[in-house]
Amino acid sequence: MLFTDRTDAGQRLAEALRHLEGEDPIVLGLPRGGVPVAYQVARALGAPLDVIVVRKLGVPYQRELGFGAIGEGGVRVISDDIVRRGRLEQADLASVEQAEAAELARQAHRFRDGRPRLDLAGRTAIVVDDGIATGATAAAACEVVRAQGAARVVLAVPVAPPDAAQRLREAADEFVSLSTPYGFSAVGEWYQDFSQTPDDEVVSLLARAADGTAPDADAGAADGPVDADVAEEVAIDACGVRLTGDLNLPAGAKAIVMFAHGSGSSRHSPRNRHVAEALNRTGLGTLLFDLLTPAEEANRANVFAIETLADRLTDATEWLRGRAAVPIGYFGASTGAAAALRAASSPDADIGAVVSRGGRPDLAGPLLAGVRAPTLLIVGGNDPQVLDLNREAEAALRCESHLEVIPGATHLFEEPGALDQVAELARDWFLGHLVG
Repeated sequence: MLFTDRTDAGQRLAEALRHLEGEDPIVLGLPRGGVPVAYQVARALGAPLDVIVVRKLGVPYQRELGFGAIGEGGVRVISDDIVRRGRLEQADLASVEQAEAAELARQAHRFRDGRPRLDLAGRTAIVVDDGIATGATAAAACEVVRAQGAARVVLAVPVAPPDAAQRLREAADEFVSLSTPYGFSAVGEWYQDFSQTPDDEVVSLLARAADGTAPDADAGAADGPVDADVAEEVAIDACGVRLTGDLNLPAGAKAIVMFAHGSGSSRHSPRNRHVAEALNRTGLGTLLFDLLTPAEEANRANVFAIETLADRLTDATEWLRGRAAVPIGYFGASTGAAAALRAASSPDADIGAVVSRGGRPDLAGPLLAGVRAPTLLIVGGNDPQVLDLNREAEAALRCESHLEVIPGATHLFEEPGALDQVAELARDWFLGHLVG
């Protein structure tokens, strides 16, 4: 199992923790990388979020060997066995503990920005990290949480090595890991993006969770072009399913393009993000969101459920109209293009333009004839099967349409400059039909 980034990992992990919703849990993220994962879990479960600051106490002459750990509230967990076998002097232990206590206090104050620690007494505590290497810090966190009064401790991670997973099942009342691969060498190898989480991001996520200013809070529809820059993660209720997306609205945006992703892709797709960024630079707003939940994505058959995807896209479009009263266009890739065209074929769709990148418009079937939005089909010249399908689709369309073939490009437009051409073509099409 490969995760796009910590946000993706958190959303998938949340699905595996749904059974804990009824226990009124508190979610605790291990800093730093565990907090973005925990944030997604807390959002999905409707649970409060806090940080669990733990400092390992390392043996003075062998720092990687911990003789205990400390946590907030004066919690102190010491392994008497290691102290005895290591023949550690009390003065040495006190010196280590004093230094770590100072760092613990600094981190806790920095991350919470002065807010008090959540009371765990009698609660179910879900301890979350972005992955397990040795498991020492996670095990210490479980001990600290239990010492702080938690009635039940659940340790949840996206990925862990089998041997560490076995040990951690004894440290917590319940251990949840989405993947325990035998070929494990480092947590980062299971993420496409495992860049370092800065302190500021931890502070921001905890503050956002604490004050209830969810990034998807509906501020009401803007009347005409957007007044100020908007860049936020949003949650959209579509056909009874909660979908996650990234909304970017440059100040003065006069139109918004919604991205319908294709098979094996998501809103984190680097190709679609490349196009979206090009649109943003020209003043167009974008909404990249997932038409499937993380659990649904596990079944590949769902990416071909075009009717379901189109219905969700339609509902999401109505949600977006409540945020900004500007023209809306669709950008669809692969099977997402079929969903976009099917949604646009509805008599009351009112979609200003559609662009398909390497799409499967044929999957929209006879509904292609009902599309009224000007449609641009972009296909790679070295993608013969999809090119034939798009030629047939262009013939079936009754609206203004154009088939653009990028010479030498294959299905994913990975060749140098190919994706830039896609972005330029999409930009010009949307500017001409949504704005100009």
